[in-house]
Amino acid sequence: MSDEVGSAQSLEESLGRAVRRALPVTDLIRTAEALKAAGRPESAQALYATWVRFNADNPLYYAVLFNYAVLLGEDGNAEAARQTLEQAIAANPDFLPPYINLGRLQEAAGQAGEAVATWSRASARLPTLTGTAITYKTMALVQIARVCEAAWRDPEAEAALRQSIEIDPAQREAIQHFLSLRQRQCEWPVVEPWERVPRETLAGAMSPLSMAAHTDDPLLQLACAWAYNRHDVGAPKAAFPSLEAAERTGGRLRVGYLSSDLREHAVGFLMAEVFALHNRAGVEAFAYYCGPSADDPLHRRFRETAEHFIDLSGLDDAAAAARIAADGIQILVDVNGYTREGRTKLVALRPAPVLVNWLGYPGSLASPYHHYIIADETIIPPGDEIYYSEEVLRLPCYQPNDRSRPGAQAGKPDGTPPGRVAAGLPEEGTVFCCFNGAHKITRFTFARWMRILAAVPGSVLWLMSATDGTEARLRTAAEAAEAAGVAPERLVFAAKLPHAAHLARYRLADLFLDTNPYGAHTTASDALWMGVPVLTFAGRSFPARVCASLVRAAGLPELVCADAEAYVAAAVRLGQDRPALAELRARLLAGRDSCVLFDTPLLVHRLEELYRGMAEAWRAGRLPRPDLSGLEACHEIGIALDAEAEETATRPDYLGWWRTLLAHRHTWRPLASGCRFLKAPFLAPAKAAKRGRAKAR
Repeated sequence: MSDEVGSAQSLEESLGRAVRRALPVTDLIRTAEALKAAGRPESAQALYATWVRFNADNPLYYAVLFNYAVLLGEDGNAEAARQTLEQAIAANPDFLPPYINLGRLQEAAGQAGEAVATWSRASARLPTLTGTAITYKTMALVQIARVCEAAWRDPEAEAALRQSIEIDPAQREAIQHFLSLRQRQCEWPVVEPWERVPRETLAGAMSPLSMAAHTDDPLLQLACAWAYNRHDVGAPKAAFPSLEAAERTGGRLRVGYLSSDLREHAVGFLMAEVFALHNRAGVEAFAYYCGPSADDPLHRRFRETAEHFIDLSGLDDAAAAARIAADGIQILVDVNGYTREGRTKLVALRPAPVLVNWLGYPGSLASPYHHYIIADETIIPPGDEIYYSEEVLRLPCYQPNDRSRPGAQAGKPDGTPPGRVAAGLPEEGTVFCCFNGAHKITRFTFARWMRILAAVPGSVLWLMSATDGTEARLRTAAEAAEAAGVAPERLVFAAKLPHAAHLARYRLADLFLDTNPYGAHTTASDALWMGVPVLTFAGRSFPARVCASLVRAAGLPELVCADAEAYVAAAVRLGQDRPALAELRARLLAGRDSCVLFDTPLLVHRLEELYRGMAEAWRAGRLPRPDLSGLEACHEIGIALDAEAEETATRPDYLGWWRTLLAHRHTWRPLASGCRFLKAPFLAPAKAAKRGRAKAR
């Protein structure tokens, strides 16, 4: 008897037993799973439907309805799945899985309010304290928070996450979203422990991107990235693909760029020219897209200009890695890192022999598999390599730019520039601006801005719009600022606009004020492109030094201040000297076509030189090995510190401070032999000097 005939007979027999109410639930599930595995989901659905029709009084009727709904959903029958889930809830309101799935279906249908209401019903039906009940309650609360966060209903999302974390403080992802929400709402302090949830629990789970905006502490940022890679990325779950195709020695160098941002996204706007500028005689470039479905003009431009454009979004990590390996990619550039929609688990499968960290994530990834990080001498000065696990390679300026974006004269459709009054700005007075996201505004940065406004009468600060609650919070903080206080109306919020219109309004501003520790990246190059001077001070970490790199590359090195106090003084001086600001604007516009910042052909040419060096190192067996030693100790120390009590960027002897912390840790829990923190420059000064004298003899 053939398998097909046997399967048909088994289905017929099972249908008969279901009608006779003689098919146990275990047999029903087993048979349905076998039919599904055989590629016959419609037969499995028919079996479930028949059983449901004739067995409504079965004690497990509600569970069968749930399984049936899952099968319907997998087959794309969302409406039938929704109705079946509602039947399951009606049959047993205390059975929680249907609430979770029903909410997800409602969310997918654009019914976010209904989804939140469904998950709230699930959360409310948990009077009994059991492990399962706790799991479902925290799951429902996290789902509520996710939908509210996407809808910019931040206070509701934060409240749901706080309750979920209170129940189970071990939820790293929930804590990451919770802290991120507090940052984007400018709720200071961001890390605020409460009963049962200590500082170490919150800071220990913080995402690397949030840590970049939290403190200018390159060692803690490195350790945070290490912890994220260890706990949230984890070990590869699939086999490594064969790299046989990459072993070829002839032909062009094959370079792949993996990114979710090849669309209308800050990174996408930066990379718009890169693929078209590659020298196809020597480099065969592959664009691997792993982002959401997109069809905007910039995404179409990437598809048209890349020599190879491959959409990996529908592939799991193993299949995507296999595709990259089959393409013979020799150097894979990770343009995401630890950012939203990044595919670090794919990169962990090492689908190319050389792996590079560039542009998308501002710092070291502290992974065991990224070999290189691309920066420049301002972002990572010689001697600062100790803060990075990858080998540091440098460009003249690490950030590309699109020279075909709208120019400085862009304005209304009739060619006239937009006016200040239309933008809610005063006709007279200095307009300071900062179009960085609100999550980059710390209490230290905001306090500096208020000192500047207080010292420049008639000036305003022009910020990007945020939620109503965030804007109200900043205005309240302005009123409470030091000196005589700053009237809340001196904060002006710019509504979100399409990219071209957003660029056009830059020319209404006089001076862009950078944030610290996570400074301006794309927003800085946008301002400089439009002729707006940018004032910054170079911190210690990667995200705190990018803006300084851009400003210097644009030809205005005098706007890179030595420290925070010099930054305030320079802002006040320039805010009171409109002619000086006009001269800086003229210099920017005059040098725009010749400065390093906007010389994208030079950047791509130098990138290709770096790639050739990487390929030579690989073929010679000289690829660098990431040094991750001692980062567990560094993380343990760093997350116990209160970074919001004292600004790390203002510490005069940063390395000496960390040397003391590590030495104390070493006395009661010794660091492993060979640890990076037992080598220069972390050696105690006396010990280092003693060794130096011994060598001199």
